[in-house]
Amino acid sequence: MQEKPVIQLLPDQVINKIAAGEVVERPASVMKELFENALDAGATQIGVEIIRGGRQLIAVTDNGCGMGRDQALLSIERHATSKIRSEADIENIHTLGFRGEALAAISSVSRFTLVTRPETELSGTEIQIAGGKMLGIEDIGCPVGTRIEIRNLFFNVPARRKFLRAEQTELVHIRQLFLVHALAHPETGMSLKVDERMVYNLPMAGTMADRIAELYNPGFLEHLLPLNHSDGEYAITGFAGLPQTGGKDRQDQYIFINGRPASAPVVYHALNEAYHSLIAKGRFPAVFLFIAMEPSLVDVNVHPTKKEVRFRHPAQLRDAVIAALNNALTFQSLEEDIHPTSNIQLPTPNAPPSPVRPRFQTQKKMEGLLVRPELVEHRTKNIVGG
Repeated sequence: MQEKPVIQLLPDQVINKIAAGEVVERPASVMKELFENALDAGATQIGVEIIRGGRQLIAVTDNGCGMGRDQALLSIERHATSKIRSEADIENIHTLGFRGEALAAISSVSRFTLVTRPETELSGTEIQIAGGKMLGIEDIGCPVGTRIEIRNLFFNVPARRKFLRAEQTELVHIRQLFLVHALAHPETGMSLKVDERMVYNLPMAGTMADRIAELYNPGFLEHLLPLNHSDGEYAITGFAGLPQTGGKDRQDQYIFINGRPASAPVVYHALNEAYHSLIAKGRFPAVFLFIAMEPSLVDVNVHPTKKEVRFRHPAQLRDAVIAALNNALTFQSLEEDIHPTSNIQLPTPNAPPSPVRPRFQTQKKMEGLLVRPELVEHRTKNIVGG
């Protein structure tokens, strides 16, 4: 007779591996968690190093607040976090990370090294873990901030490792994630080194316009219309592309909710609605959309990796986004009606001249300007003198 199954608690190591299946999809998702921790730590400079598409190494170094020994040890425990304290805090999230399970999950499926030091201490702490097993902890000399190295991802879960794509494919995901965070935080200096070669070295830009100008071809910024719209519960800023910036996919459409990169179908619907009479079906204009709202109006805890968000009043948000885009696009159309043969705007007395905005052009004329960030390595090489 078959024995009855017995319910029992799982060991922590098994729990961590299950959590890793939710949090760690691929090298880019590891980088995302480490990057968000660095930003939450107040870093003004973040460096990322990748070897072999993240299979061999993912390292993130920041100059944030760092941690003492006790805090460093707590950081690798499941559901240990500095981001929330009570159930009420879950409804009022102001940080990028808050679940407190990323480092425990990542260290269970990799060879993990954490080096960190707060400004108040003379020496730092180094913690080494392999496959969830603590190998050692010791004092170490290091700069203020934190460095985390993830080596041999999924070395102890061969089935998961087999599902990783080719190195180049994984690298595409890493670069796209880097660009998203670079756009979301122009005030933070960021660098990305791939296989010992510097790909991006972005100084602290200060403004979104500066960061876009660094990442795209120089003339691209002149084909973007500024957004600045407030509609009750929502403040919408950023840039909306003229129709000729339309591409065949949403690769140049970036949405940020309270500074968090997010996927939001209701916002994509609003973009389609605002542009439907201006652009051919199947084309998607460039948009850099920042939406600010009270944290209680958005649920960022829908998905373990925080990819998706849910809004308390989606219809109101959709209408606000449409209004913001319509205001910008209508203003551009009015300029065309007033000055049909000229792009020149007459400045008001004692005011600096406004930037010249081009007229709606054909897509063909835009091809030279739509050089996407992943295709402009020669520009970033010049920045670092490589």
